[in-house]
Amino acid sequence: MKNFIPDSVSEHTNVFDVLKERGFIEQTTADEEVIRELLGKEKIKFYIGFDPTADCLHVGHFMQVIIMMYMQKYGHTPVVLLGGGTGMVGDPSGRQDMRQMMTVDTIDNNCAQFKKLFDKYLDFDDEWKYEGNEGVYTPGHQNKEPEAGKAISVNNGKWLRPLNYVEFVREIGTCFNVNEMLRAECFKQRMKGGLSFFEFNYMLMQSYDFMVMARDFGVKMQFGGNDQWSNIIGGVNLTRKLCDKEVYGMTFSLLTTSEGKKMGKTQKGALWLSPDRTSPYEFYQYWRNVADADVEKCLRMLTFLPMAEVKRLSSLEGAEINKAKEILAFEVTKLVHGEEEARKAQEGARAAFGGGGDSANIPSTEMAAADFEGEGKGLVSLIKELGLVPSNGEGFRTIEQGGLSLNGEKVTNPKLFVTADMFNDGELLIQKGKKKFHKVIIK
Repeated sequence: MKNFIPDSVSEHTNVFDVLKERGFIEQTTADEEVIRELLGKEKIKFYIGFDPTADCLHVGHFMQVIIMMYMQKYGHTPVVLLGGGTGMVGDPSGRQDMRQMMTVDTIDNNCAQFKKLFDKYLDFDDEWKYEGNEGVYTPGHQNKEPEAGKAISVNNGKWLRPLNYVEFVREIGTCFNVNEMLRAECFKQRMKGGLSFFEFNYMLMQSYDFMVMARDFGVKMQFGGNDQWSNIIGGVNLTRKLCDKEVYGMTFSLLTTSEGKKMGKTQKGALWLSPDRTSPYEFYQYWRNVADADVEKCLRMLTFLPMAEVKRLSSLEGAEINKAKEILAFEVTKLVHGEEEARKAQEGARAAFGGGGDSANIPSTEMAAADFEGEGKGLVSLIKELGLVPSNGEGFRTIEQGGLSLNGEKVTNPKLFVTADMFNDGELLIQKGKKKFHKVIIK
């Protein structure tokens, strides 16, 4: 059994109280006491859907993974729903434009990569299978009940891809009122820019997912971010109409800053969970540099420290709050990348900021010595190549505003060329702003 969550995480024995205490729960489709009683009396199957929009999960997904880990710790059965079917359309929720369409091969590959990441955090019953289902009129079934305390994984391509369109709109489409759908937040915000009929189908597909799983293997709840509220309600209503079953939904806070912006966005894009996409050092630095106002929320939602310790750390003030940020960064990095990588990242950060530690753990790039011979290489081109700035224009602005140093000395000339004699023992330490470091090593 994977044991990321210590028994000391909470004094509560009902997972609803634990999730409430950590500040996750936003909305429920029934009275909170009904949901609390259900989760206290029964061990239920619940699901969270993940559309394979990339071949890697990012930190936004990780909140959902953490919630599944809590549910599994308290004896419930997580159902990881991989969107091999819904991913062919793409969720319009929270979008200003239509998602880029992917080939079936890309979708299937992304689903396989997602499953590998889930395997790190959840114990699965890999002998469990979903079988059958050849359309609206041919239900599927599970081959057995999942092993107690184990998670299961299913791909909605199993029931969405074989659908006959006319059968689907006859049986499922007739259960939806277009006027009500258009009032849903996920569609309202897209109406001005144009919502395609293609995307308009998404709510029906996600609602159908919930109904199929409730009917075929007894799923009782769907969890999701706040942006999934309309889709979840659609599934609850459809299941009641077609299966005469009562199912429930619960939504969670999205991971946002105190200013209401989504967390996990960096200059390079999303904060990925794979070390190949976001290095453990960059990942650590992101959490080490969160705003003071966001420390409490991040400790509460992204670590398994007891709440008493969360409150103690987040009450620190002035320079002391940096200790809390170090603990936050270490704990989250440890969870995603393991203790050894978290320790290396911490050492690298401490070295970069002059607090001791091993400078070998600062992110580095090896480059050919020949690149810096003669007149050398333009500094702006170099920092763009290293990903420290997104464009040449941003590079010039950074230098003009005094935001770049080489080996501890501030650069004032934006047209500076970097030459071999600027390296100390073959290394050049570039610092952008107060908190971003990168080492160039010539070979």
